[in-house]
This record gives sequence, C-alpha cells and structure tokens, in this order.
Amino acid sequence: MPEQIAIKNAEKLQKNKYPGRGIVLGASADGKKFFQIYWIMGRSENSRNRIFIEENGFVRTKAYDDSKLTDPSLIIYYPLKSFENFHIISNGDQTDTVYDYLKSGESFEAALMTRTFEPDEPNYTPRITGLTELEGKNAYTLAILKTQNGDPATCIRSFFNYEKPIPGFGHCIHTYESDGTVLPSFSGEPYIVPIPNSIDEGLNYYWELLDPDNRISILAKTIDIKTGKADIKIKNRYSDI
Repeated sequence: MPEQIAIKNAEKLQKNKYPGRGIVLGASADGKKFFQIYWIMGRSENSRNRIFIEENGFVRTKAYDDSKLTDPSLIIYYPLKSFENFHIISNGDQTDTVYDYLKSGESFEAALMTRTFEPDEPNYTPRITGLTELEGKNAYTLAILKTQNGDPATCIRSFFNYEKPIPGFGHCIHTYESDGTVLPSFSGEPYIVPIPNSIDEGLNYYWELLDPDNRISILAKTIDIKTGKADIKIKNRYSDI
C-alpha cells in the first residue's frame, strides 16, 4: 500500500511544472542509510544562474556566472550543514539559524520560531527546513513557514515529526503547490515518496522527476545510521561537479 501511494505521489510531482525548491527526507530501501534530497528550480535569469558546490561536508549555492548575478539575498545560501548527529537541510539562510541554535543547545523548533517566510512579494515563498537526527527522538523532522492564504500579516509555522523511518520511503515538501503568475504556497502535509537504495539512484530519480525547463540543481546526501558516515552527490544544470 505505501509503495503504490508513493509512486502515485512521485508521478504527481513529475507532472507539476513548478514545485519550486523541494526537500525529501527518508531512508534507503535497505534501511541502512538516512537520505536527504534537495533541489532548486528557477524561472528568472537570476534564479537560474546557480550551481551547488560542496565545502567540507557542507553545500552552498554559487552564481554560475558572477556577471549576471543581480540580487544574491535569497539565492545564495547554505542549503546543507551538519553538526555532530544533526543534519540540516533547507531552502534558505535559515540553515544557519538552525545550525547556530543547535550548536548552542537549543532546539530546531526554537530556531525556526525566529524566522518567517521569504520577503519576495507577491509570492512570499515559504521557508522549508528539514532535520535528520541520529539517535534522536525523531528520525527526521520537516517544517514549513508560510503565509496564511497569501496574507503576509500572519506566519503559519508547521512542524512534522517522523519517529521512525520506513525503509525505501521518505517524505517530500516543496515551496509551491503549482506554477502560476503568483505562486501558490505548498498546502497540506509532506507526502510519502519512494527512496531508492543508492545515492546515485536517488539523485538521478528525483532529477528526472523535475521539469527539464525549470530544474537547476539537486543534491543527495546519505548518512549511515550505524556509523554516521555521510556521502554527498551533486548534479547541476550548468556544470557537473
């Protein structure tokens, strides 16, 4: 039953021309590794002018062509950081907020209570954030910070905690429900999706699900549940690293 639902959800994602930035957290089919997947998409020249690069176990975005970079404020950030047993993934500079809070002994939730959606009127893009924790109460958590029906006067902060991973499955959340002149925010709760066994399979599987005209970069990270060893793979539209 979960397999059929997960496949249908993946097919729905494939038909979505513009889900925006997205996160998938889950576990490999053999149950030995946690999976983290993050992708970025873009419609404007500024949004499309990006690549992922790895820096000592972290990943950051970088302008592919510095001469074409017009506004770095919402497109240049670290989507991936880690600290001890905490593995953070997000669609903006809230990665740094969560990282700093965890290092100071405070919680994932406390960090995100200080943040809100992005100030990119009229879309007010949601901030989506994930945390995978080895030996934690929850295997992973997903969060979304968004407006209430597009009204920036109110921020809704939703947290989804998953106590145990299901081998071969994960949960997906993305910034937009669909394409549009004004982009509608993601609605509902994260939905179940398939997770392949290897990092290369995971990277390629989700890359192929994304609309070819709008996909920009994707990363996949696996964390060995027993040893904590992490591996990262990246695929960029404009260059391969």
